[in-house]
Amino acid sequence: MRRILPGCTVHWNEDKWTLIDIIDLEKVLIKNLKNKNIELVKAQEISLLNNAEQEIKLLQNISDDTWLEACQIFDLIKDLVKNNKRERTYEDLDKIAHKIGKSRATVYRLIKKLENNFTVSTLVKKSRKDRGKSRLDQTVEKIIENEISSFYLVQERPTVVELWEQISLVCRENSIKAPSITTLRRRLNLLQDRIIISKRYSPKKAREQFEPIRGSFPGAEYPLDVYQIDHTPIDVILVDEEYRKSIGRAFLTIVIDTCTRMIAGFCVSFDPVGALSTGIALSHAILPKDMWLAKHEIERAWPIYGVPRKIYADNAKEFRGTMLERACQEYGIILENRPKGLPNYGGHVERAFRTFMKRSQSLKGTTFSNVKEKETYNSEKKAVLTLQEFESWFATFVLKVYHEKTHNGINRMSPLSLYEKFILGDENIRGIGLPTLIEDETKLKLDFMPFVERTIQEYGVLIDNIYYYADVLRNWIHARDKNNSKLKRKFIFSRDPRDISVVYFFDPELKIYYPIPYRNISHPPLSLWELNSIVRNLNQQKFFEINEDIIFEGLEEMRKIEKLAAEKSKTARRMQQRRKAWKKENQLIKNITIDVSQAENFEEGEVLPFVDLEEAE
Repeated sequence: MRRILPGCTVHWNEDKWTLIDIIDLEKVLIKNLKNKNIELVKAQEISLLNNAEQEIKLLQNISDDTWLEACQIFDLIKDLVKNNKRERTYEDLDKIAHKIGKSRATVYRLIKKLENNFTVSTLVKKSRKDRGKSRLDQTVEKIIENEISSFYLVQERPTVVELWEQISLVCRENSIKAPSITTLRRRLNLLQDRIIISKRYSPKKAREQFEPIRGSFPGAEYPLDVYQIDHTPIDVILVDEEYRKSIGRAFLTIVIDTCTRMIAGFCVSFDPVGALSTGIALSHAILPKDMWLAKHEIERAWPIYGVPRKIYADNAKEFRGTMLERACQEYGIILENRPKGLPNYGGHVERAFRTFMKRSQSLKGTTFSNVKEKETYNSEKKAVLTLQEFESWFATFVLKVYHEKTHNGINRMSPLSLYEKFILGDENIRGIGLPTLIEDETKLKLDFMPFVERTIQEYGVLIDNIYYYADVLRNWIHARDKNNSKLKRKFIFSRDPRDISVVYFFDPELKIYYPIPYRNISHPPLSLWELNSIVRNLNQQKFFEINEDIIFEGLEEMRKIEKLAAEKSKTARRMQQRRKAWKKENQLIKNITIDVSQAENFEEGEVLPFVDLEEAE
């Protein structure tokens, strides 16, 4: 995972700058490479150069011995770098060369490095690119591999010396030079300790030694290492925006950073729980939230963003589909389903849910946790909050209470303090640096949307009996499959199920999305759920051929019935409110120009499995 650290070369304001210092989670100090001007800017406004332009050394990957050596050399030559070049003498250079055991020429090279990038990490030696790969003759490698498996990894537990003697004997029999015992030790160091213990002792001992302790979470050592995600119905009845009458409970999806307990993102929706809400919540977690906070008029920083290394979820439906798998593969995210019966692989998200739901029971319209607790309280009559108002309340609670209060499970630190400690560092640990930004936010949002694959014809593309067309499709009409010229090529079209009046064509060459509207742009916006409902009704009426005109006639009829029923029917009001929410959210994608050039202290109680939720129909 790439990080933004002092010494990195970054882009800001269409120019190249050196990052001098990370002031806090929101501000950084940068210096222009051309005119040497220094600016204090927002951290979320800078971006790293790509890998071809520079190599980033991750501080957490540098061993303590290597770091100490680099610090010692830095302390010896930093004054020579700061002083005028004319004041350097051969005597000064030779003293340093003698102390570090290098030549005068090497000292010159080190000084030059620091003049270009005045950071300790500049002096860290580059690792060999083939490190960890064997450079032994393949025949010798085969002998070593066989003897390790058959002679060493057995319960008689022979020593390394005995293994070396056995390998030497086999090599002599084959007239091959035997490897040194040092080489053999390096080869054994590549083996996983768990495998060694399991083979030389027992699988039970390996499990006891290497499986995580109940309540801990494997692999979550730093922020963005592991995210957990899950859904739950909220314990509050919401109202519609027009009539302010109850329309039922919404679903809350949260994404939590396991290491720090920071809430990275969330989604509140009346739509069925599944891939869509998961994708929206993940997009929210990965992208900066400044615009989102401004939209909700919340004046508090939400500094966590960036691509996580791994995402854990319950054995849920949404990760078995191709859309989320493809999106996560695109951004290098590892998807893991938490195995059933292993509560140490979950729990943090459930505890967070319990905290949020307990606090939400102070809101008007709460359903409480159960009927006994609710007693005679009339939740529907007391309800006052719309979906957007609940979103604002929830985000405010997360940022001003949950992130600020201490948690027993993270050594009585607050999530925000722990996150800041990892990013910036302190007197005890080196900071890991700021996460890198996703530069094409539109592409990321669309990558996490459902998609279909279709061929492109002279009329455009046909998806679920609805025609779409734009001139950008012209070059791909009747394109043939690259691997089989007898077949027509299929292309990816992403779409937001909340509004399918536009689909997004992914150009396979330019790697960007283009909006493709209805071919008949006079048609009104339509959701996928409405479309499915219309098709079901038409099938029940035994229509032999369903086409676009019949679909939109059915939509118009449904809308009229819904409008008349809205004031009396909770279901109709709920549908109207869903449509308003879809329209607001979809503008976030439609309004973006696509580049065509390229609470209290929280107790860590018993860890429980994820909540199983069946996808709503």
